[in-house]
Amino acid sequence: MAKLNQTLFLILSIFFFFSPALTAATAASRAGASNKAVNFIQSSCKTTTYPAVCFHSLSAYANAIQTSPKRLAETALAVTLSRAQSTKLFVSRLTRFKGLKKREVEAIKDCVEEINDTIDRLTKSVQEMKLCGSAKNQDQFAFHMSNAQTWTSAALTDENTCSDGFSGRVMDGRIKNSVRARIVNVGHETSNALSLINAFAKKY
Repeated sequence: MAKLNQTLFLILSIFFFFSPALTAATAASRAGASNKAVNFIQSSCKTTTYPAVCFHSLSAYANAIQTSPKRLAETALAVTLSRAQSTKLFVSRLTRFKGLKKREVEAIKDCVEEINDTIDRLTKSVQEMKLCGSAKNQDQFAFHMSNAQTWTSAALTDENTCSDGFSGRVMDGRIKNSVRARIVNVGHETSNALSLINAFAKKY
């Protein structure tokens, strides 16, 4: 958990440049954030595919997000990337279990590759979102925003492919359930991040 929080802090720092607001937000609770910021996050999350997941993931960063659609989208993307990284670590460790079926081992290895692709694409989306913030005109903004949307959408496809590798009754069991639960969670986070990125693009 400590490693996950550290990773998320480093990702968020790309956007917020180690601002005092970020330091406060990393440790903030919903109760410590302003009602205006929390209400903004809750209202924005209602437009996503999985609003409860969205609010649960992002409300802890209300002090940094405030009422900024840009920071909301950036934070959602950063949280998603952090989730994907922790999921990769979890799935890769499953190969240590004894008594795995050959097909399970193959599916796990394929899934790790897919998650690697997800992480790569989310990282590129993070970079594109950062470039949106330094765009000198609307054309530059639109170019980098389109790239961010494309990479995030592609990451969502990778997650679905990973989950497909465990389809069929022959794969039923603890490994399948564990992997799918993690992948579904990352998929929900990615879908929400894409929704918030799209919403920010429309408001620019």
